Amino acid sequence: MGHQRREQDHYGHRAKKEKYAARSVYKLSEINDRFKILQPGQRVLDLGCYPGSWLQFASEVVGKRGVLTGVDLQTPKIELPHQVRVIVGDVLELSPKEILLEIGPVDVVLSDMAPSTSGVRIVDQLRAHLLSQAAWFWSKALLAEDGCLVVKIFQGPDTPELIKEIRTGFKKVRTFKPKGSRKESMETYVIAQGRTPEADEDEEEMGG
Repeated sequence: MGHQRREQDHYGHRAKKEKYAARSVYKLSEINDRFKILQPGQRVLDLGCYPGSWLQFASEVVGKRGVLTGVDLQTPKIELPHQVRVIVGDVLELSPKEILLEIGPVDVVLSDMAPSTSGVRIVDQLRAHLLSQAAWFWSKALLAEDGCLVVKIFQGPDTPELIKEIRTGFKKVRTFKPKGSRKESMETYVIAQGRTPEADEDEEEMGG
């Protein structure tokens, strides 16, 4: 336990030294090193963007030609690059289709969202599942063809079904737990690459 705490302290100190808003930035950095999700000039949507470290990192990779949009209940307190804008709102209540009209299709959807915990495991699992499901729902509405989704999920009874759903919309779907995640944490990340919009068309036809 002591080793794990020291490791987390290391990430915290490093984030402060490198002027990132949170140590979670190193999870995205590791994901990007491994899967090459982010590229220069991309349009990126970051769901649950507060306190802003993922927006900071993503903006460094996509560069000045990239466009980034964050969505959260509150605006990050840090200074963000000019190509970043933040929409204040609840992802469970906002309309992804209305956001699409506002910002256009994106190349990458990122979600590091986590619920406020109650201490009641089944309640927390449900809240976490709803947020992960929302990220998948948003990605269906806003991702351009061949786009990518990175979403944090917390292992629970609904996890296999959600991953199965996500697989229907992408060419390649994998799970990955970065070193920056606490070992005792149930969190992992779904890395979905190669968006295939045909899946949505089939759904619409089935729905009448």
